[in-house]
Amino acid sequence: MRTLVAIPVYNEQKYVARVLEQVRRYARDILVIDDGSTDQTPLILAGQPVEVIRHAANRGYGQSMIDAFRWAQCYRFEWLITMDCDEQHEPASLPDFYRAIQQNRAEVISGSRYLNPRGDDDLPPQDRRAINSTITAMVNEKLGLNLTDAFCGFKAYRVESLQDLQLDEPGYAFPIQFWVQAAAHRLRVEEVPIRLIYNDSQRSFGGPLDNPRHRLSYYQHVFAAELRKFPDRFRVAACSCGCAEPSPRHGVASPPRPVADDVPKPTH
Repeated sequence: MRTLVAIPVYNEQKYVARVLEQVRRYARDILVIDDGSTDQTPLILAGQPVEVIRHAANRGYGQSMIDAFRWAQCYRFEWLITMDCDEQHEPASLPDFYRAIQQNRAEVISGSRYLNPRGDDDLPPQDRRAINSTITAMVNEKLGLNLTDAFCGFKAYRVESLQDLQLDEPGYAFPIQFWVQAAAHRLRVEEVPIRLIYNDSQRSFGGPLDNPRHRLSYYQHVFAAELRKFPDRFRVAACSCGCAEPSPRHGVASPPRPVADDVPKPTH
């Protein structure tokens, strides 16, 4: 199957050449989305045998993902795999995604750092693990999914299944918007284990999002807003036995109340 590997980057001069060298061992079609890098990343990419989309200014992680989706659709790829460029996603895991694609059981194959933890895995920063656990539990409860890692960017998508999604979240909450729409369109999801690697525990999200409380509030706000777009799909529906618990068969509960309504959208 024709598969595109897309890699969003922002100021990744330290890693980009090394990562692309490894990715080329496993992939022929590679797209890099440079989200307005201000370091040497654009010059390094100019010498790489890959396709490049360059944003003149930083537009956000979500926008880079949206561009990758559009590219895959425009050039009629059958599958799209996205991964990060900071060596926290190992290119050596790409064959695991290819095997899952060949099994043809899902429209979305999502990497999980927590599905089968290994003894040599890194420990994530406490605030990131806590927020991931909170959001993953919320996504599972409200959407009837069974994820172990809602925020992993190492994913494979069946391109045909993306055509009905209306994705416009430009920031770091893009995965949350995606999960709501994937559930609304009843896309089949499975997870594959990947290693948990943290090379830079101090990496910034930018501005107020470096505050964990603000970051969680922003994610909750986007989640609630997205659920409201699908009132007929996401609601509590009593079943014949009289229960009102949400499930994939019965529906989904009302969206959570955000901590704050004025959280700014982040950049990449």
